[in-house]
Amino acid sequence: MTDPTKPLGYGLFDADNHYYEPYDCFSRHIESKYRDQTVEVVVGDDGLGRSYVGGKPTSFTPIMQWDSIGGPGSFKGMVCDDTANVDETIHPGKDWPAYVSRDARITLMDEQGVDSCVMFPTHGVGAEYDLYRLGNDAAFANIRSFNRWQEEEWGYNRDGRIYTVAVLSLADIDMAVAELERVLDLGARFIHLNAGPAYELSPADPHFDPFWGRVQEAGTPVVFHIGDNRYNRLFSARWGQNPDDTLFQHTPLQNYLGLGDRPILDTLAALILGDLFNRFPTLKVMSVENGCRWVGPLLVDLDHAARMARTRGLTGTRTPSEMFKEQVYVAPFWEDDAHQLVSLIGAERVLLGSDFPHPEGEANPIDYLNALSGMDDATVRLIMRDNTARLAGQPVPAATAA
Repeated sequence: MTDPTKPLGYGLFDADNHYYEPYDCFSRHIESKYRDQTVEVVVGDDGLGRSYVGGKPTSFTPIMQWDSIGGPGSFKGMVCDDTANVDETIHPGKDWPAYVSRDARITLMDEQGVDSCVMFPTHGVGAEYDLYRLGNDAAFANIRSFNRWQEEEWGYNRDGRIYTVAVLSLADIDMAVAELERVLDLGARFIHLNAGPAYELSPADPHFDPFWGRVQEAGTPVVFHIGDNRYNRLFSARWGQNPDDTLFQHTPLQNYLGLGDRPILDTLAALILGDLFNRFPTLKVMSVENGCRWVGPLLVDLDHAARMARTRGLTGTRTPSEMFKEQVYVAPFWEDDAHQLVSLIGAERVLLGSDFPHPEGEANPIDYLNALSGMDDATVRLIMRDNTARLAGQPVPAATAA
């Protein structure tokens, strides 16, 4: 196969890759006490597995991608009335070995010229808030079980190639810190949290400082990736929508409320205006699969909000927009204006995020180069490799180090 990175001369480090999970990803390692309180997959007459928690479908993606998912890049550029040939792209995720098996994925990465990637769940980022119908103890038992499944099948960082994110929650601070310590001991380099309020608190509330302090000490970035952020349930009913709709039933307004810019905007604003980055000045936060159209307006709004409040509650000398530019990393969508993002926050904070192999992402991670057309070689290297490599703790050439 032709080396797709030959024009670059180095392998990529992709900050947004995915696998597809089997039916037992939550239940395989569930503790015996909670065996009847875990994610259950029921196969319908159509042969598709659907996930349930407490007898109700999971809200985000109830159909298991193991059974049904579009091919890489197959939805790219699709507009709301463009349904032609979409069904032809749908296949069981399990039919692609590289999307369900680590060894096969490494082989594919070699063919694609991808040296390393941050690997995210597909189903696993969409069940957290459904699990809390079972109570905190059972919810964290499921989170632990899912992480153990990841550890067994993929590993957090076995050889510097695949960095699987550990899934965490702030629903209970003691259990969150305990699971954080466990996954850090096993080599986790990236921690995933869902965007949105932390169970009636801001995630920047000092109540959660033991978690943030340990993350900062470990030098481990926290990643906010698109997932079940609870916004649909928080706001749908107030706008005359059904809060129990699943992702595949969402109206355009619900997609705006729950899958648009609002969740990541609010979450980063809460972290910065809640003074978290002054309390933890070396903490690193990544926004992945949230796009970047919102970054410019947010930087303006952050500083305006602080001025209007006369910076009450902010203890440092940096403006909120400066805090963002120093501690937040953003992976733009392929259709976003990456040039504008670089001008706003600097090339050192922009990440390659192909969303491979999801249908709405890139068909091949190297295709993201199209979004960087016209940038100089040093800037391209920062985005396509070195920024994410540095976050993973890999060495980078001095010339490209931030």
